Amino acid sequence: MKKFVSTVAVLAAILLPHLYATDLQAQVLHTFISITGNDANTASECQLSAPCQSFEAAYSKTAEHGHVSCLDTGTFSSYPFTITQSITLDCHDRFALPVPLGGIGCGENAIVINAPGATVTLRNINISTFNGVCATNGVSIEAASVVNIEDCLIDSFPQSGISVTTSANTILNVVNTRIRNAANGISLAPTGGAVNGSIDHAIIAKMSGSGITSAGSVYFTVTNSLVVNAAGTGVSSGPGAVLEVDSSSISNNRTAFATTGGTIRISHNLIYDNTANYSIAGGVIATSDDNKVAVNGSTVPNGTITRQ
Repeated sequence: MKKFVSTVAVLAAILLPHLYATDLQAQVLHTFISITGNDANTASECQLSAPCQSFEAAYSKTAEHGHVSCLDTGTFSSYPFTITQSITLDCHDRFALPVPLGGIGCGENAIVINAPGATVTLRNINISTFNGVCATNGVSIEAASVVNIEDCLIDSFPQSGISVTTSANTILNVVNTRIRNAANGISLAPTGGAVNGSIDHAIIAKMSGSGITSAGSVYFTVTNSLVVNAAGTGVSSGPGAVLEVDSSSISNNRTAFATTGGTIRISHNLIYDNTANYSIAGGVIATSDDNKVAVNGSTVPNGTITRQ
């Protein structure tokens, strides 16, 4: 009996390290994709010497908190693409167009982030669709702890460029990103918890609806950004939402700022060539009196602007 136990212990000592090593080999921290890569290279973990061709293949071989890098410019994905763990997709100094020529299927989001507790970073990625009338949102954030969207282009989606519908606390940071040709640029509508974050050096242009919409427990700062050419409202705040807009241009929209029960604080902004500059149907628009405002068309708000 003792000999049998000893034999089992020896075998475990020999086999367990190999099993553990095999498990590690299946998930690596840094993977690579290339337009000339091959998804069959998943056996080689999509490494620099044998890159894969799609985000999906590399993502499947990347460990949590890992990094997927683009080696060149190209089309690297098919939609929809769902992210369920902490990951960084980084095409810095490259230009990734993660969309097939056939576009996105009807009723589908381009990128879905459903990763409770995770940190997800999208960097230097072109998220576009050739048949936008069929798709829904560019980036749909359903669950995450932190989402960083940096140096991206989000183009031609019939709903929102970025949609946040999380049910737990989430931080969203949007930096150096362009959103255009959508119904709404950024829609902040958590179903639970709070959404905090910032929008900095963003361009949100040519919306058929609004540039930035918010409702619920939303606390956001917008700085150094352009919100222009929205057929609806440039920046709107619904019940419970608090937005601070500083050093930005809110111009050429039907209405620059609108509240329906929320709060918008504005300072150091250019507010030019809007059909109406303010609309207050409940809630507060507070100004520090250092905005530059051009009086064009109907500029009388439905309520009184608060001085802060």
